[in-house]
Amino acid sequence: MFDYDFMRYAFIAGIFIALICSVMGTFVVARQTSFFTHTLSEIGFSGASFGIFIGISPLAGMLTFTTASALLIGMSGERLGRREASISVFSGLFLGLGILFLSLSDKQANYATSILFGSIVGIDRSDIEVLIALSVLLLLTITILFKRLAYNSFDSQGAQYNQRFNKTISIIFLVMLALTISITAQIVGALLIFVLLTIPASATKYFAHRLYQMIVLNFIFILAGVWLGLYFSYLTDWPVSFFITVIEALIYGAAIAKDHWANHQK
Repeated sequence: MFDYDFMRYAFIAGIFIALICSVMGTFVVARQTSFFTHTLSEIGFSGASFGIFIGISPLAGMLTFTTASALLIGMSGERLGRREASISVFSGLFLGLGILFLSLSDKQANYATSILFGSIVGIDRSDIEVLIALSVLLLLTITILFKRLAYNSFDSQGAQYNQRFNKTISIIFLVMLALTISITAQIVGALLIFVLLTIPASATKYFAHRLYQMIVLNFIFILAGVWLGLYFSYLTDWPVSFFITVIEALIYGAAIAKDHWANHQK
């Protein structure tokens, strides 16, 4: 299996994808922005399609659309939980725009499949370099803002009484989320990145209660899903996305069962 360059690159990419998504996913779930994350994924699909349509890099289109959307949402200063209806409208609108841009371009339908589901077994050295650069950038930013971001995410009542930096932190977080989705979606797909940012982090809440423990456990869950997904895909020639999604769903199911058993024993 490791005789192939693309498989080695895929396993290396899995490490950095797990690293990024474990940190960002923990805060996504804590800040209850899972629905907005899903919307950003679809906005990313629309941006990539727009990039293909006008003849620029799909990544450039993705970054433009997702970052602009994150800035608009962040600067509005409103709670995302009160915007579900509006976010649903934008989600459907951008998905429709993505389909329109692809239909107007001269590219084949497999471009849409690549954008939506990614191609983790088709990445090259340049993709790895971009992924590493993003990982370093995000981790440095999170390290600098970690205490403030943790306070803002896990102590919502306290944050309401100390709103000096809340809006700035929220904007920075949403921009980092947009960057995460744009870069990693090129590899794992706009739809699958939503899975990796939400399901494993939701499962960790049933196994760990401290922030650092949640991040570490989240990393293990994501890395296990990606690596096992790659291995099973190699054996069966089935899509990697299918296996990763199933594995993460099973992990979440085990977390629910563990919590149910613990409550039953009380």
